[in-house]
Amino acid sequence: MSAEQEAAWLIEARQGDQAAFGELVKLHQHAVYNLAYRMLGNRVEAEDAAQETFLRAYANLDRYDMARPFRTWLLSITSNFCIDRLRRRRLKWLSIDEPLPPRTLLHSAEPEPEAVAIASERAALIQRLLAELAPDHRAAVVLHYWYDYSYQEIAEMLRTTESAIKSRLFRARQTLAAKLLEWQGDKQLSDIFETE
Repeated sequence: MSAEQEAAWLIEARQGDQAAFGELVKLHQHAVYNLAYRMLGNRVEAEDAAQETFLRAYANLDRYDMARPFRTWLLSITSNFCIDRLRRRRLKWLSIDEPLPPRTLLHSAEPEPEAVAIASERAALIQRLLAELAPDHRAAVVLHYWYDYSYQEIAEMLRTTESAIKSRLFRARQTLAAKLLEWQGDKQLSDIFETE
């Protein structure tokens, strides 16, 4: 899909063409869902957040700046919605019972059961670690390390400064390192983080 095609769909969607907006949803739904899942840690809530993101995007298309990447704008809506949702349930723990969605494999060979178990355990640990972070820190970590956004892009998405993002990432790394050390006493994490 070319940038020109996406731009054409955006123009058509801004003129009320729902089919064009549907194409934009198809193009970006995976990224939006993944961000919501990483932040919320629950499939159902991530699906709700993705749906809400696209509803808000459609309702506010006239406010979208065509000079910015559409995906960045969508992920900004997603991360802000998820942060708000996490703040509302501040006293509740995130569900860590639900594993991450399975990744599609790029090769045709079936993975060994041991490799699947290790990958599943690693994914569950990462999700538990993310759940320990404050919502603002979690958003910065996911956007930076999973989506490779720059400090400046994340700052724009989260409506803050670049130095605030650097600070959040620094504090998040400290928190994650401390939690890993704490959990290492309970379980041998070296087995989880071994390379296959």
